[in-house]
Amino acid sequence: MIATASGAALQRRFRERCGQAWGEAAIFIVLAGLVVLFSLLQPAFLHVANLFQILQSVTVTALLALGITVSLAVGGFDLSVGSTAALALMVASYAQVVWGWGAPATVLLVLATGAVVGGFNAVLTIVCRIPDLLATLGTLFLVGGLQLIPSAGRSIAPGMSFDDGSVAQGFFSRSFLELGRGRLWHVVPMPVVILLVIAPSLWVLLELTRWGRVVYAVGGNERAAHLAGAATRRTRALAYVLSGVLASLGGILLAARVGRGDITSGGSLLQDGFAAALIGYAVFNLRRPNVLGTLVGAVLVGVLLNGLTMLNAPYYAQDFIKGAVLVGALALTYRIGRDATS
Repeated sequence: MIATASGAALQRRFRERCGQAWGEAAIFIVLAGLVVLFSLLQPAFLHVANLFQILQSVTVTALLALGITVSLAVGGFDLSVGSTAALALMVASYAQVVWGWGAPATVLLVLATGAVVGGFNAVLTIVCRIPDLLATLGTLFLVGGLQLIPSAGRSIAPGMSFDDGSVAQGFFSRSFLELGRGRLWHVVPMPVVILLVIAPSLWVLLELTRWGRVVYAVGGNERAAHLAGAATRRTRALAYVLSGVLASLGGILLAARVGRGDITSGGSLLQDGFAAALIGYAVFNLRRPNVLGTLVGAVLVGVLLNGLTMLNAPYYAQDFIKGAVLVGALALTYRIGRDATS
């Protein structure tokens, strides 16, 4: 009887370890499977130039997803990051093309714009006590409409004309365009370099500092965190401001890459950003918003979109395929991992 009980305990422990290992590795297995599949179907997929193209393409998505991650960490839900990035793109374009500003002043203006949008969300959710989902949804529409007003709903480009007959005399400065098109040592795209600076800094802020511990405490139980002496209102406000700044930085890089204020450029940013942030819950089976998981999620989304594009998959089927892969990856992580430990 004792030997049987001991064997059952060992078997259960083995199943728990296997379940835990599977939960931690499932997303990486899916990612590796996609890389192998796309490289077999299209050998050019593994070319160095294409790999850097994937990293460059996911930079904007990753920055927005990191902003979403911060808002999720405090128990919020920032739906306005896509519109904030699109507004940042239009503000950057207007400042350069219409006002003739230089790159430093433009970048500061756009980052300040993102901070204002984040602060506005904080006022709605904290002062007005509007639920985060409703407040940021309202901001999404408000900011999405605001970006169209200065240009009368048209894209902004050098030489554009206005209703009064005037013509824009400005242009995108070379230093500004380098943010989106330049390469470090002629190899690594500048957006990737910027992400490699921002992401580790945010990871340190959330995982290794007192403020980060307060952020997760507020997200876990705001009332308990308040009773423990944490500045919960200020923490939530700073989280939304940080989310707005990260989204505006994504808009800057997008403007610098396309070289115009394209009103259609921010269309799918929110969808891909949320996909990356939510996939992050499953990475290493942490089941909470985290920076590393968000980056892995962004890469997964980028690999999937790049591979489908190289295979000439119909545009109308790409969202379905992307959704199927993401849902399947999350189902494998949560369901099978949970069954193995039950």
